[in-house]
Order: sequence, then structure tokens, then C-alpha cells
Amino acid sequence: MTDVKDERAGDEQPKLKEYEGEGITVTFEPRRCLHAAECVHGLPQVFDLSRRPWILPDAAEPGQVEQVIRRCPSGALQYRHRPVEGPPEVPDAPTTVRRTASGQLVLRGDLLVTGPYGDRHETRVTLCGCGASGNQPYCDRSGPCAEPDDDVAEER
Repeated sequence: MTDVKDERAGDEQPKLKEYEGEGITVTFEPRRCLHAAECVHGLPQVFDLSRRPWILPDAAEPGQVEQVIRRCPSGALQYRHRPVEGPPEVPDAPTTVRRTASGQLVLRGDLLVTGPYGDRHETRVTLCGCGASGNQPYCDRSGPCAEPDDDVAEER
């Protein structure tokens, strides 16, 4: 595991953690994680919060790891195939936008998200709909979004 910088600058720069495997590299941005638990329920042999490192990309086939990461609604988990020339995550088409009962905006597709630190190309994000997030434009559940909602895995 290595820490790599993303395109943000200043004191608020989130860390992007990288976990390299033989066929796939998994990255994790902790500030964006909404604890939907899709990863730990989907592949507990790969994603296990009780161990360090908590992500072992080689504990399952790269295709299985990719499938589970694509369930992550916040985009906190990302992947890229190894070698680096491998295909990037293919965005959903058409792009979809869904508002949860608590006001979050869940987007999937070929996205360009503009925030205080510039533009980021994304395939999956959960954006703040209440304006209270300290990680704008991403939701961090610090406002009304902290309330339970109807976000069901099968609907993603």
C-alpha cells in the first residue's frame, strides 16, 4: 500500500490510498466513504476492516474485485487493471441521477465534477444535496444526509 496524492491542494487535501495486486490496483479515498458496506459484504476476503491492510486485491479474481467496487455508491473505491495499459472503469451509459430520501444525489456515468480544487473525472459519486458537507461537492453525511434513507443496493 502506498499513499498517492490526488489533484487537490492545501491543508484539506484528502489522502488517496493505493493497494496494488497482480491484476488490479484498488484505490480508496477515506473522506468520500459513506460506509455503505458494499465492499465488505460483497468480498469479505478482499475487504476486511479488522485487518491491516484492510484491502487485499489478490484475495479474489480481478473481475470479482471490479464488480464489487462498482457497487460503491460514493466512488471512494476505484480500480484500475494491471498492467497500467489495462482498461479503465467504463462509466454507466446512460448517465443516471437519483435523489435519495435524505437528499443525496447519487450519480453514475461519465461525469466531470467541479469542486473547490478543480475538475475530477468520475464514474460514481454521491453528492451533497443539503449543503452541509465539509467535503463539497461530495456528501459526507454531516447534515440531514446522516439520517437513514431508502438507499438500497439493488436500486444502484
